[in-house]
This record gives sequence, structure tokens and C-alpha cells, in this order.
Amino acid sequence: MKVYEKSSAFFPVFERKTGPAQEASHYCPGCGHGNIHKMITEAMEDLNLTERSVFVSPVGCSVFGYYYFNCGNFQAAHGRAPAVATAVKRTNPEAIVISYQGDGDLAAIGTAETIHAANRGENICVFFVNNAIYGMTGGQMAPTTMIGQRSTTTPLGRITETHGNPIKMAEMLSTLPAPTYIERVAIGNSKQIMKARKAIRKALKNQSEGKGYSFVEILSVCPTGWKMDPVAARDWLMEDMVKVFPLGVYKDETDNVDNGAWDRTFAPYEPEKVNVYLDQLKSQVGDTQEVKLPYDLQCKFAGFGGQGILTLGLFLSQIGMRGGQEVSWFPAYGPEMRGGTANCSVNVSATRIGTPLVDHPNVLVVMNQPSLEAFEHEVVDGGTIIVDTTVIEGRPDADRLNVVLIPASDIADEVGTPKVANVVILGALAAATDAFSMEFCQDTLRRVIKKKSLVDMNMEAFRRGYEHVKNGG
Repeated sequence: MKVYEKSSAFFPVFERKTGPAQEASHYCPGCGHGNIHKMITEAMEDLNLTERSVFVSPVGCSVFGYYYFNCGNFQAAHGRAPAVATAVKRTNPEAIVISYQGDGDLAAIGTAETIHAANRGENICVFFVNNAIYGMTGGQMAPTTMIGQRSTTTPLGRITETHGNPIKMAEMLSTLPAPTYIERVAIGNSKQIMKARKAIRKALKNQSEGKGYSFVEILSVCPTGWKMDPVAARDWLMEDMVKVFPLGVYKDETDNVDNGAWDRTFAPYEPEKVNVYLDQLKSQVGDTQEVKLPYDLQCKFAGFGGQGILTLGLFLSQIGMRGGQEVSWFPAYGPEMRGGTANCSVNVSATRIGTPLVDHPNVLVVMNQPSLEAFEHEVVDGGTIIVDTTVIEGRPDADRLNVVLIPASDIADEVGTPKVANVVILGALAAATDAFSMEFCQDTLRRVIKKKSLVDMNMEAFRRGYEHVKNGG
């Protein structure tokens, strides 16, 4: 006797929220999610994939997928299921990873994740439930809502000129070279359901054989969101929805892909490789020489774009790194190439740095008036503030701070170009903090300045800034 029972890929009972365990799901009467869940679990069981499977639930009506699928489960942020699925697959190549999403999730906030996962050809299955509406949040227009279709946000129907056209994800993704298999199916009548079951099975089989990215779009009904009874909703799907979203295979390279072709197993994590870039920088600036800092430098440099603010931070970072210190450099700037705001945070520490951000600097460099006004109050009591008096009229609070006034831009002009005002400031900073000697800083700058014709000018600019402070201004 043949026994028909719930697939073992389902939990025996569906425990959701509080109260007694339930045999039924939380989906509305007539909703297609239940049927689609059944097709997926049957395929997982028949292909012996349940123990290896990981189901990624999105934000949407299927948000409670982890109450139903008796396998590994992840809950993804809205639209991010393909990104989560990618991470799971790449860190667990033997896993069968399913990204299960609705149209409001996949085709709206998650469009970028969807396209890029497909474009990379990730070896995952994406099952896209398209019911042309935001079902979970009240029946608003979705990216797939059809022209003329009413929703709570389009009471007169979707209008092309106002809302644009419905997005056809299967057609869009089929233009990409990397995906292996893309098909649109529906769950209207028995014939369509059989084709949907076959497509889901094929997608899972492709992944198990390492054949790459499979995308199955499934047209489904939402009687609640559509404001129809289940029978009328099914008829509308078969008569109207399939005209806008034609069923069929849009791409199938399954037979042209060798088994196991998707091979992206990455080498185990090796901590020593993390600092490869740092090692390259160290080789650029030369052998380190242990320097004993009088105190950790927590710096913020601020001014206009084009004044060399970010380069000033890089120079200090390279000096600190060559001095055997831990360093970090974190830039922040506006969209303008020149003239916009620019600042950077630089930490130079004898110990490990917890964050690259500097909210309360003990060294502040300002090269324009707005920066003085914006950041002076953030400097810790007793901290050092270096002001380019050529361009700044205001004066900091000398009672609370160690104030260094230097006409950096004027000195740079005397040296030969205003472009080296940041190096004048660097010299003043080294002298004011007693962190590094002039000789050590200049030797480092000789190594890192790429245009050798500018080395002598920068050496002079640094010397002038350093001696300006040491000689009392």
C-alpha cells in the first residue's frame, strides 16, 4: 500500500508565535505559497537534499519559512536574500542554498542583489513568487503590478506614464551571460502545476550538480491582496496575468555546463594574509624604526578639497607606520573635486586601534574657517589645534587648548607653491607633538613622494613648518 504523507523536508508541526502547534500554515486561503512550499520540499526529499539544504527567507509573506522547512534556515533583511545565499554557498560549497522571494522583495529593494548574484552565476536556486502585489503589507503596488491593476496605492489602476511598466525579471536576467537556467511557470491549473514542479526540481538538481545559477519565476495568486475569492483569482492568473508574463523557458544552458563546473571553493582564512596591503605599504616606506610616542595621536584634519587634507593624513600614517606604530586613516569628503569640504581621521597608536573614527581628537588641523567652527569644540581639553592663519581669521580658545598658529599657505608660497601647505602643517604637527623627529619624517617623505622633482620643495616646506613651531612662531 502506498502512503501519501507530508514530506519529511517539512517540520512535523508548524509552531509559530505562541499557542498550540499547528498543522496548517499561516498563509491566507487560496495563497500559492503553500503549494510552492510543498513542491520544493518534495523535490528536496526526492533528490535526497534535505540534510544539505539551507532555506533563506526574505521579508514578505514567506517571512516565516523557518517554521516550515526542516533544514538550515536564514532570515535575510528585506531584499538581501541573494546576498545571504551567496555568503552561505561560498562558505559552505556543499550546501544546497535556496533564495525564496516575493516580487516586492526581489524586484524592488532587492533588485541589485538579484541582478548581481545572477551576473556572477552563483550556484544557488532562486525561487521568485510573483503575485504582482505587496501581499504582506496591505496590497500596495509592486514592481510587477500590471497596467490597469488596482492596488491600495493605485486605486485607479497602474498607469504607465505615472508608475512605469511592470518589471519582467525572467526576461531581464536571461540577457545575462552567467545564469544557467531561467524559466517562468505558474500554479493555475494542473498542467501548469506539473511544469512548475518540474522546473523547481530541475533548479535544485542543477545546483546539486554544480551547474550554476537557476532562477524559477512562479506566477501565483494573492486573493487577499487582489480582493478576489480564490477561484476568481486563479482564473484571473490564467486568463490575464500570463498574457503580461508569458510562461516558458527563457534560458537553459544545463546541458552545456559540465557537472561541477561551478567551483569557487576558497582557501581557508589565513590571518597573516589580512595585512598584505599593509606589508606592501611598509615596503614602500622602508624598514621600520621603532619610535616611542609620547602619547597616542588621535587626529582630525579638515579644510577644503584641493588643500591636500587627505594627503596630509596619508603622510602622517606612513610616518607612523614606518615608526613601528599601529595606524588608521579614514577620509570623508563631499562630491566636489575642488572647493568642497574634506576631512580625515588619523590614529597613530602604540597599541591596537579599535576604530578608525576620531570623534574627539587630541590633535586638530584646520585649514579653513568653517572647519575651525565645526570641530574646535570636539578637541579634548589640553589638545593641540593647528591653524593656518593665512586663510583663517578666527582664533581658538587658548585657555583650553594648545594653540599653534602658523601662516602655512604663505610659507608654502615662499617655498614655491601653495600645494605644499599641507607639508608645512605636517612639520608643525611633528614639532608640536614631539612625536617624530624632523630627520625621520623627511626621510619617510623622500621615500613616499612619487614625483622626485618635488622632493626638495617638500623637504623645505616641512623644515619651515617644523622650525616655525620649535622657534616659537
